[in-house]
Amino acid sequence: MARAEEAARTDPPEAEGVPPVDTDEAIRWAYRFHRTKRRLQVERRRAAQLAGLRFAVTLALLVFVFVVLSLTVWAEIQRLFGL
Repeated sequence: MARAEEAARTDPPEAEGVPPVDTDEAIRWAYRFHRTKRRLQVERRRAAQLAGLRFAVTLALLVFVFVVLSLTVWAEIQRLFGL
């Protein structure tokens, strides 16, 4: 008898015909969650690609400035010392 009373105390009463979870809302939430997850993955991938492009452009610009500065200094050295 004690087991039956314990089981009756621990099991919550359930309403007949009412689902325990609103499945429509749960499905909408899952779709929203996965859409957001996919969008964030695409944005991260795009950000990584743009970071690589920014790095390449910055590196090319620095190399260009270095070459121009080097040639200018070399021309001034030639002019100054008559080489």
